Amino acid sequence: MLGAIVGDIVGSVYEFNNIKTTEFELFCAKSRFTDDTVMTLAVAWWLTTDETHSPDRLVECMQELGHRYPRAGYGGRFFHWIFSKKPKPYGSWGNGSGMRVSPIGLYAATLDEALTLAEISAGVTHDHPEGIKGAQAVAACMYMCRAGNTKEEIKSYIETNFGYDLNRKLDDIRPGYTFDVSCQGSVPEAIMAFLEGRSFEETIRLAVSIGGDSDTIACMAGAMASCLYTIPMDVASKCDDVLTDDLRAIKDGFLSMVRARNGLKNRFLRMFH
Repeated sequence: MLGAIVGDIVGSVYEFNNIKTTEFELFCAKSRFTDDTVMTLAVAWWLTTDETHSPDRLVECMQELGHRYPRAGYGGRFFHWIFSKKPKPYGSWGNGSGMRVSPIGLYAATLDEALTLAEISAGVTHDHPEGIKGAQAVAACMYMCRAGNTKEEIKSYIETNFGYDLNRKLDDIRPGYTFDVSCQGSVPEAIMAFLEGRSFEETIRLAVSIGGDSDTIACMAGAMASCLYTIPMDVASKCDDVLTDDLRAIKDGFLSMVRARNGLKNRFLRMFH
């Protein structure tokens, strides 16, 4: 999950100031967490506090954190949803469903559970088939990586079950890639960054270098990469310092719960510190 937060914070500087290269400073004075981190931690809070996985409880968690951080950078329709007294899904196919799903990729004990919970997490807002598919694809990549599947096996599964074209190269799409907040226009690109990256940091750099919705693409790619590669301790520490006390407490509480539930190995425990 910290992989997603790292990607969000690193990419936050470049969301509206795209950089089409992997050569850039990971952190600067303007680096911050955005709605990607807030809603990722809302999903983590939901999983920590509700064993029944109720959509109603998820809505409560998302609205509560949304109210605490109203200026995190939400889209217009989602902002209205956060403050609605009777929030309903609104047929979105945006990548908000994919950027917040990473806690499920770590929590799930089976691939079926990852897919089921990803659908629930998307469906409270992003109930369009593409919105659900985007969340499920990210969660599936994470679970399969944790389970020991190779990148080629993950690629084959995603292409077969979700229909994403992963046979392109980032070098080919980077020059003409523009801002695209749809799942179908950003989730495959995040997966491609994960597939091409040879370390956690390289994956983040590749994701940001695509351009477009940089923080969200890096958030999704970082979530996947953190299931295969160790996050450098200095990078993890810098991002941990950016979080507020309450968000850090949610992160740490989720760690304790997942550790007890799934018995994650040390490599995964380090992702949360």
